[in-house]
Formats: sequence, C-alpha cells, structure tokens
Amino acid sequence: MTDERSSFPERLKSNAVAVEALLETLLDPAVRGGEISRPANLLEAMRHAVLNGGKRLRPFLVSETAALLGGDVQAALRIGAALECIHCYSLVHDDLPAMDNDDMRRGKPTVHVAFDEATAILAGDSLLTFSFDIIAAPETALSDRQKTALVLALARAAGHGGMAGGQALDLAAEKSAPDETGIVLLQSMKTGALLRFACEAGAIIADAAAEDRQRLRAFGEKIGLAFQLADDLLDLTADAAHIGKATGKDAARGKGTLVALHGQPWAEQRLESLVAEAEALLEPYGARSEVLAETARFIANRRN
Repeated sequence: MTDERSSFPERLKSNAVAVEALLETLLDPAVRGGEISRPANLLEAMRHAVLNGGKRLRPFLVSETAALLGGDVQAALRIGAALECIHCYSLVHDDLPAMDNDDMRRGKPTVHVAFDEATAILAGDSLLTFSFDIIAAPETALSDRQKTALVLALARAAGHGGMAGGQALDLAAEKSAPDETGIVLLQSMKTGALLRFACEAGAIIADAAAEDRQRLRAFGEKIGLAFQLADDLLDLTADAAHIGKATGKDAARGKGTLVALHGQPWAEQRLESLVAEAEALLEPYGARSEVLAETARFIANRRN
C-alpha cells in the first residue's frame, strides 16, 4: 500500500496490485475449513474471471473511503476483494449468450468462451457466494456487527433491489426503451449500486458516524452516475481494441442511454456537474479527501 504522499495513479496501481495478490491467495487450490474440495476446472474458471488485471476501482474506493475515516487497512483490502468477486461474477453472467452475449472482456475471451456456459454460470455463482465468505471469515478483522452491516449492505446492492435488478431492467430495455427516468433508475441499479456500496463500506469499516456513512453513500451515488455516463460515451466513441470489450452494442440493440437521448455535448457537461457535486460532498473532509476527488475526476475522464 502507498502512503499519503503518493499520487493518485500510484495509489490506484498499488491498491490494484494488493487486491490482485490477495485474490490470488484466496483463490488458490488449498481447501479451507468447512469446504470439501475445490474442483480444478471450476477454480480455474473463477480465476480466469477475477485475475485478469483491471483498475480494481471498486476495491480502491473501499480502501480510500476507509482510510479517509481511519478504518483498518487490511480489513478494507479484504472487503474490497469481496466486492471485486461480486463485480466479476456479474460480468461473467452478463457476458453469457442469454444476457449480453459478449465474447471478449478486458482483452481476453469471456469465461463461457474460454470454458463453457455451464462452467461460467457455476463460476459466477461461486464468486457471488465467496464474496460473503470473505467478509464473514475470521481473517477479516472487524466486529460481528460491522460484518453484518457489510453483508446486508452488499446483499442489497448486489441483489434484485440493486445490480441484478438493474440487469433485469437492462434486458427489458431491449424490448421497450425506457424514458429518461427509467434510464437513470436502471443505471443507478446496474452500475451505481456497487459503486455506492464501495464508498459506504469504508464508513462501516471505520465505524464512522451515520452522517459520514450517508455522505459517502451520496458520494458513491454521484460517481456511479458519472461512471455509467462516461461508459455510454465510450460505447459511442471508443474502439473495442482500446477498451478491451465490444463497443456500440447498446446502439445496435436500440437500448436507450442518456447520451443517445441528449447528445454528447450534454453528456460531457453533465459529467462536469456530477464531478462538482461529488467534490462538494467531500468538502467537510478538506485536503484529506483529495484522492477521492481525483477519483471522481478520473471516472468522468477515463478512456477505457
């Protein structure tokens, strides 16, 4: 991990390396207490889904929000790894032919292409379950009360009232394009819910006051909206080789996006507004929140 003087890119990279190393260890072949076996092919598919680089933005947000409020560094790293398992499970399932039918993810074959559809489904199921294993495990140095709060918040962010529900709305949008309110709702669930949890989790790990938890949750909501808006712009303007996955698919399927509804100039201006709103939420923390403010700007301006 890096110290307070490290630049944003250094901190982001350092955290990604730490998360990758932890996931590598967590997904090794050694059978843990209470487990019966770790089937080699299933474990390999899980590792294919998870150990593929990436910015690890969600775990980074967990670590940085926890650090802002004085939370335990190692506990934050483990919660970030749990969140990354949820995120990667969602990508494995979203890529399936019955969902978005993608064959490339981060420049590599998707899990159902590299293995098969049944294995991809089981890999996603296993990663979803494993995330809660990581939170509850004794190696995560948090109180039972904190673990319960994290499990509840993550379950609600990931399930039918959050990310999975957002994917259901996304599939429905292929048949009947939603209006602007529907688009915002869909995106706040499918993409925003896990980013919101990432920020709120830091406050839970730090055992912070309710006001801090609500403020960081609101910050997560703002950057979640910005993330999806930037994603929609990339889908419109970037090429697949640059971002490591297929582009232009939303337009091809007739899915409504805010970019399609209002145009690129509006979207770019709205991104600036969301970043300003996110930064305003951080003002009570002063200079200590600069890394989080830089994260908001990075999300809005990313190119992959």
